Amino acid sequence: MSEARPFQSQNLKSACSNCSVLELCLPLGLTGPEIERLDTLIVQRFKVKKGATLYRAGDPLRSLYAVRIGSFKTSVLSVDGREQVTGFQIPGEMLGLDAISTDLHACNAVALEDSEVCPIHFAHLEKLARELPSLQHNLNKILSREIVRDHDMLMMLGNMNSDERLAAFLLNWSQRLNTRGYSSTSFVLKMRREEIGSYLGLRLETICRGIAHLRDQGLVEINGRDVKILNMDGLKQLNVGCHRNLH
Repeated sequence: MSEARPFQSQNLKSACSNCSVLELCLPLGLTGPEIERLDTLIVQRFKVKKGATLYRAGDPLRSLYAVRIGSFKTSVLSVDGREQVTGFQIPGEMLGLDAISTDLHACNAVALEDSEVCPIHFAHLEKLARELPSLQHNLNKILSREIVRDHDMLMMLGNMNSDERLAAFLLNWSQRLNTRGYSSTSFVLKMRREEIGSYLGLRLETICRGIAHLRDQGLVEINGRDVKILNMDGLKQLNVGCHRNLH
């Protein structure tokens, strides 16, 4: 299936310099004129409805996508057709990096809520990066961050029990939202518990038990998708063996 298309008629284009997540995105550290050159690559921002697919595994690489509003999940299908969630992306993060090595997307990207992305044509981005070392540096940092995230995920799956995995996930979500100016202790999870379980390598019933365990310890209060962290230090103590949170 081809990439998602805008579902509204009005033009959503605006300069990167006016974007609320500029400090978290590809233009980080670029000068004003450099940001203007990067902005010319974004033909038009567009919205992706909740549940709509931005791209599918096997689609050719055309663009990278900076998430401006909303959130996404990425996933792959196992040989028996089961979904394996590989990540969750929020404003300021990039989608589409999985296709750089083969020019084909290796996973599906689906909007968890009504969202908005900035498409950046990859061939044009590569050309501009050769002309702007600061842009190439930022792109390298984003790719490196993906590698670190993969390493952290492997460490979590190999070394943490189910409660520790769930605590690490909540702490990670808290930290990422706090970086974007939102509350670190009260937030709404946009994904289903089944999707969290898939990402953490846990069954749904294990996720439910883990939530009950954290609640019984007075660490968190979770009602549906609403989360309140009651004891941040206590939650962090479950991950004393982990030197850094997942990014």
